[in-house]
Amino acid sequence: MAVVYSKTNGLSDAVLHYCPGCTHGIIHRLVAESLVELDLLERAVGVAPVGCSVFAYNYFNCDVVQAPHGRAPAIATGLRRSLPDNIIFTYQGDGDLAAIGTSEIVHAAMRNENITVIFVNNAIYGMTGGQMAPTTLPDQVTQTSPYGRDVNTAGYPIRVCEMLSTLDGVHYAERVAVSDVANIRKAKTAIKKAFQNQAEGKGFSIIEVLSTCPTNWGLTPVESLGWLKENLMPYYPLGVYKNREGEA
Repeated sequence: MAVVYSKTNGLSDAVLHYCPGCTHGIIHRLVAESLVELDLLERAVGVAPVGCSVFAYNYFNCDVVQAPHGRAPAIATGLRRSLPDNIIFTYQGDGDLAAIGTSEIVHAAMRNENITVIFVNNAIYGMTGGQMAPTTLPDQVTQTSPYGRDVNTAGYPIRVCEMLSTLDGVHYAERVAVSDVANIRKAKTAIKKAFQNQAEGKGFSIIEVLSTCPTNWGLTPVESLGWLKENLMPYYPLGVYKNREGEA
């Protein structure tokens, strides 16, 4: 008996370009489903990054603006202020948000811009060939750290949710994963809450999603899910890092 998969109206019919086993597709669906279920899709404007998800404008059935590398929060700020009735979200990878875009994300969070940030963390630069990223784990082997990340010379990974949660302007920060069905459901709940926060004018929300990169990790899709659970999740613990719900 054939299995029939339903497609959310939040996504187009375009075929995703991602590598086999990449979980960007799952995250795309969670974002799109959340917008549809909250009846926000028609008002949504996304901001696509430079990175593996650079073609996000082909996949979401809403308006999407292409940003220069790392500048998605700055673009989102302009959209928010010029389109106050719209729902503005960025979709960014770790190289985009946590490296060249560190200043933009910190200052957007500090200002409590009423935007939703979807931050995909797979601990590596994916599109450009698997170089070490700001989120690459200690001793993790990449194209530019063939002997493993040496914290004595390259420093330690940036824990984005923990860092941003120290800023008074952040309303909501949570780290989730798409490692299995249970965590995927929790990820959707968090993403949906972040969009609901924006719809209610509560301010800056960021959802960090631990994701896979089988191609650049040199693993099969199944092995990469195991690597995520055994390595990424211990270093980047899941959970809510900031939630100003109930504050006056």
